[in-house]
Amino acid sequence: MPPFRLVASDIDGTLIRTDGTLSPRTIGVLDQLYTSGVPTVLVTGRPVRWLRQLYDQMAEPLPAVCANGAVVYDPDTDEILRAAPLSVELLLDVTRQLREAVPDVALAVEVEDGRSFWYEEKWPLHWDGEHKQVRVLASPEELTSVPAVKLLARSASYGPDDFAELVSRTLGGIAEATHSSSSALVEISAAGVTKAAGLAWLCEREGFTAEDVVAFGDMPNDLPLLAWAGRSVAMGNAHPAVREVADEVTLTNDEDGVAVYLEKLFDI
Repeated sequence: MPPFRLVASDIDGTLIRTDGTLSPRTIGVLDQLYTSGVPTVLVTGRPVRWLRQLYDQMAEPLPAVCANGAVVYDPDTDEILRAAPLSVELLLDVTRQLREAVPDVALAVEVEDGRSFWYEEKWPLHWDGEHKQVRVLASPEELTSVPAVKLLARSASYGPDDFAELVSRTLGGIAEATHSSSSALVEISAAGVTKAAGLAWLCEREGFTAEDVVAFGDMPNDLPLLAWAGRSVAMGNAHPAVREVADEVTLTNDEDGVAVYLEKLFDI
């Protein structure tokens, strides 16, 4: 057996194909790992409510670190094991700074541990619009009325990397800013909340260390995770910054890169 006892994988652009499906090969590998006692954890920017589509394709649902580390979720009990939201006070400060720095900024929040999504009227809603827990805000003040596990910011004036850099520079460390989209969409969490921090909490709870973990990712929001894990693997389709820091590069998500790598690693 290899010196890795836990698999951690991003979802979009990594574990699933571009069409949103898990390949039969990937499903088979995950099932064999589960049967052999090697746990797999999903480590994703997705909210909890976006996991069902993936779980429906799996033999067994997998625990998940959601919202870039802000939420740790147990699918067997439908329980939030841990949540680290932005406080109302921090939301007020961050949104004020963003509106001053980016005149055309559109904002939205993941609330209720990521089970609900609230967005400003000018937010370009491309998904999730029919979900009963997704709604437009009645007023700008409502955006900062409750803690949020993630604040999202969009701009039509910048490219994705430039906008992420601008938001990071504007916030100056009072919150974490990252991105995982091909558009100018930045995801903001409380300071210290990253995919690495969320997975580290779960690993400590279950008796694993960073050295036990092999991790897969494709976008800048995966960088803390890949830096933390004992071995980091970038997808063939990964952002250049991810490819640069990873220990290895596998095939693309559409070529079953995670499954191919795990088959060799665990001799499946």
